[in-house]
Amino acid sequence: MERNELYLKTAFCCMVCDGDIADEEITLLKNMTANDNIFEGLDIQGKLDEYVAAINKDGQVFLKKYLEEVKNAKLDNESSLMLIKIAINTIEVDEEIKYSEVSFFKQIRKNLSISDETILEAMPDKEDYLLPDIEDDSLFDYSYSFQNIIIADETKSNDVPKSN
Repeated sequence: MERNELYLKTAFCCMVCDGDIADEEITLLKNMTANDNIFEGLDIQGKLDEYVAAINKDGQVFLKKYLEEVKNAKLDNESSLMLIKIAINTIEVDEEIKYSEVSFFKQIRKNLSISDETILEAMPDKEDYLLPDIEDDSLFDYSYSFQNIIIADETKSNDVPKSN
């Protein structure tokens, strides 16, 4: 998997891991797509459609596969920091941080080789994300269903997908 696709998949997984896709998360994704080159060369809408179909089919498998992709990516510190920033920004953008989101982030984090010190140098106020988790490594029960995410058509900005 290419690094830019891993970044997009990170944003998506962090959007859905709490069972709800917030308006602010869609806006953040649109802004990242429009203003940053981190997804350069990707058919973003096509990938999002693919991810929505896969997570609706079997969310547990999709999330476990994503975590395995992170583990196998062998990212350098700069790429790991970008992935972490994408994850944390996506989790925090709606200003409602749920335990499931932090727990999922911790599973992402443990699949990266970057040190906590390096993360804290770049993001000193994110120490809570690096603290040990109180639960085991198992993923939570994932039985949500999502509608398609539309990022290309600004006229549909009010049609934000919600979990069913």
